[in-house]
Amino acid sequence: MYKMPDFTEHDTQVVLEFMKANPFVTLIGNNGSTSVATQIPVLVEEKGDKLILRGHIMRKTDHHLAFEKNPEALVLFTGPHCYVSSSWYAERNVGSTWNYMTVHARGAVKFLDNDGTTQIIDDLTHKYESDQKQPELVQHMPADYISQMVKAIAGFEIEVESIYPLFKLSQNRSDVSYKSIVTHLLDTACHDEQQIANEMVQRRANLFEL
Repeated sequence: MYKMPDFTEHDTQVVLEFMKANPFVTLIGNNGSTSVATQIPVLVEEKGDKLILRGHIMRKTDHHLAFEKNPEALVLFTGPHCYVSSSWYAERNVGSTWNYMTVHARGAVKFLDNDGTTQIIDDLTHKYESDQKQPELVQHMPADYISQMVKAIAGFEIEVESIYPLFKLSQNRSDVSYKSIVTHLLDTACHDEQQIANEMVQRRANLFEL
């Protein structure tokens, strides 16, 4: 993979927090001839010095069949992104660009048995239902319903073997241009622009009155 050193995030804790804050991933594989993909939520967990991703997919889909044949997976964690106009730069005659935050994680998909799959359903349900006024937790659901659901899905784990965190946030721009970019982004009502701007402010806090 082509790397962009200027934009690579080196703080492991920052990367981990980003992944946990953006758990709806794109899971990508290849069956040997055709690329496959699906979008699913995953649990991001640290186990000793290992980073584990857990989730589930529908059985007998193109991606399930592909991962049975070739377990190697690319998992994309995607955060905010926005257009950056070169008209905001102090420098002239340079191109416009796009700022974004993403993490590419690679590893092998390991499918689990029914008990492992049920545990993933339980863990995901607790994570996203616990704050509801009347949470629909697995232990409240009929056993036959859970049994039928588990037959239709395949739980999996991925031990992350390599990771590439790419946070492209105009790090290569002068302070004058950097501050101008933030000012223009904050002057919009768009959520992604606001998030990118706030992240940029934190990285060069000395340029801004906080």
